[in-house]
Formats: sequence, C-alpha cells, structure tokens
Amino acid sequence: MFAYLVRRLLATIPVMGVVAIFVFSLLYLSPGDPAVVIGGDTATLEDIAKIREKLGLDRPFLVQFGTWLWNVVRGDLGISIFTNLPVSKLILQRVEPTIALTVSTLLVTVCVAIPMGVLAAWKAGTWIDRLVMAFAVLGFSFPVFVTGYLMIFSLSIWLDLLPVQGYVSITNGFFAFLPNMVLPSLALGMVYIALIARITRASMLEVLSQDYIRTAHSKGLSKPNVLFGHALKNAAVPIVTTLGIGLALLISGVVVTESVFAIPGLGRLTVDAILRRDYPIIQGVILVFSAAYVLINLMIDVTYTFLDPRIRY
Repeated sequence: MFAYLVRRLLATIPVMGVVAIFVFSLLYLSPGDPAVVIGGDTATLEDIAKIREKLGLDRPFLVQFGTWLWNVVRGDLGISIFTNLPVSKLILQRVEPTIALTVSTLLVTVCVAIPMGVLAAWKAGTWIDRLVMAFAVLGFSFPVFVTGYLMIFSLSIWLDLLPVQGYVSITNGFFAFLPNMVLPSLALGMVYIALIARITRASMLEVLSQDYIRTAHSKGLSKPNVLFGHALKNAAVPIVTTLGIGLALLISGVVVTESVFAIPGLGRLTVDAILRRDYPIIQGVILVFSAAYVLINLMIDVTYTFLDPRIRY
C-alpha cells in the first residue's frame, strides 16, 4: 500500500506540470493584453510598455514560465492586478465558503442519491423505480443556474422559508450557517444526485442477482441487512468511482452556484477575475482546483482497497 501511495503521488507531478503549462499559457491564449487592461483607455504606448516591463511580459515565454513556476513551488501565486494583494491571501480568504458548499453538497448527495438508487434497484420494474429514474433524468437535464433560480423563487420568494442569497460563516454557529447552505447545496447537488442514483441502481441490480444475495435471503436476514450490509458494500466500487469523476461536475458547478446565490467563495472570485482579466487570480484558482481534484481522486483510489479486499496494488 505504501509503495502504491508513493507511486501515485509521484504520478501527480507530471499531471500538475501539464496543468501548470496550460494555466500559464492562458496569459497568451486569452484575447487582450493585461498591460492594456491595467493601463486603461487613457494609457499611452509608453505607459503600456512600462507596465509590460514591470510585469515581466516583455521577457521570453520560457523565462516567464520558469520564474512563475519557481514562485508557485515556493507558494507564491503572484499579485492580483487590480487589488494589488497576494493571490494566495485572496484564495485563503475565499476558500471557506467553497469548502462548506462542496462538503454540504457531497453530504446531501450521498444521503439522498444512494438510498434512492438502492430503493430503485430493490423495486426494479415498479412505479417506484420509474419515479426515481424520471427524477434522475430531470435532475440531469436542468442546468445548475436554472435549478437555483427555480428554488429561489419557490422556497425563498414564494414560501419565504429560506434566505435568497448570502453566506454566514460556520464560526457564527451551525444554525446560523445552515439556512444559507440549503438552497445552494440542493441546486448544485441535483445533477450529482441524479448521476449517483443512476449508477447506484445499475450497480445494485448487478449485485442483487448474485448467488450470495439469494443465500443471504434464505438465511432469513432482513431486507435492510441484505441491501445495505451485503449488496451495497459489494456495489460500492463503481459508486465511489463515479463520486470521484463527478467532482469535476461539482467543481465547475461551484462557479455558477456561488454567482447565483452570492456566495463569496472561489467560484465568485474566479468570475470576478475573468471579468477583470485578472490573470494571476485565474491561474491561482485553476491550480488550486486542479490540485484538489487530483488529490481527491488519489484518496478515492485508496478507498478501493477498503471496500473490496480483492483489490491489491
């Protein structure tokens, strides 16, 4: 196991290297000149040239990339063009709402989608199965921002049950934090719930047809014990795999969800940076998201050995 972990950690280095090259290349692939954006409409050619020299944009590409990469390795993600603050500081200020939204969405997804998938597999072919699958199709069809606005209209404006927008830190108390997380977590998790419910149903149907499940029934074990103690445990590997793959959907959905619900997280920071063409912030946030995605998938690979003892690396 230890050797496998070392190999996987080493394998993330070239992956992050490719990500770093792509992220830095955004400065050249994106339309517009950062120096022109900073200088404004009244800047002269001389002013723009001075700005380019100050930012190091007049140096060769490889020199700029080497300098930027060395700074990243040391934890320096650069300075924001507009706020003139370190990007790492801005990310740390915004990371709590994003983590809170991601964790709450994952909890909602696991608590809702897996029981739905198990129930649909148990009642395969019945109206319950068809209802769950219809919900899964609808949930996967609606974009996050559409679901978010529908929930705001129905649950916040019409029924006045939950706050429309905003974020309250969990340090102010869990019950002050919770109401602002319900709508964003449901809106972001709807697509995720639909995906996991369908995968859970398919995996459970395959497992429920195995001989050892029939043996468990013949021994007189209760339905919940058979479904969750035997079947779900053996069907967990595809579900966990989909959870890891679905994190890409979750990370991309965070950007939209935080904009809809006015949550001051990394997604909102990314949108503001894109509108301002603040390239250091865009580069820093993409690097953070990419590193998180790689590490989470590593953790999921490791959990395979606990879910299925037959898997050895």
